[in-house]
Amino acid sequence: MEHYYRELVSFLSARLGNRQAAEDVAHDAYLRVLERSGGGHITHPRAFLYRTALNLVIDRHRRHQVRQAESLDALEADGHLFAAEPPQDMQLDQRLTLMKKALDELNKVCRDCFLLRKLDGLSHQQIAEHLGISRSLVEKHIVNAMRHCRVRMRQWES
Repeated sequence: MEHYYRELVSFLSARLGNRQAAEDVAHDAYLRVLERSGGGHITHPRAFLYRTALNLVIDRHRRHQVRQAESLDALEADGHLFAAEPPQDMQLDQRLTLMKKALDELNKVCRDCFLLRKLDGLSHQQIAEHLGISRSLVEKHIVNAMRHCRVRMRQWES
C-alpha cells in the first residue's frame, strides 16, 4: 500500500489546494486503514485507501463549517464588535443615528438579515426561509453588516 502514497497526496492536493494538508490527510488515511485492517487482507487496497482519505476530507470540511458557524455565533454574542467604545460625550441618540446611517449604507438584503436577527431575534434558518435565500448567505450578510457598522462607527466616533 505504501506505493500509493505519492499518488494519493497528489490527488488530495488537487482537492484541498494545500500539499501540507494533503499529506496530513494521507497520513491519517494510512493510519486508519492499518488500524481497520488489523494486518488482514484488503480486497481492493487502493480503493479502500482513497475512500478513507475522501471521508477524512469530508470530515475536515464539516469541522471547518462547524468552526465557522461557531465563530459567527461568537461574533453575535459579542455585541461590542459592531459598537466600539463610545467617547464619553457622545449621547445614545447620536450613536443610534449613526448606526441607522451605517445600516442605510447596506443593500436591502444585507440590512434585512441583520435587522431580522438583531431586532426580531430570528434564527439564521428562519431568516433564510423568510427572505428566500440560503442560510450561508444569511450568515455572510450578518457578518458583513456587523463589520460595516463597526468600521463606520469607529470612523465617525474618532
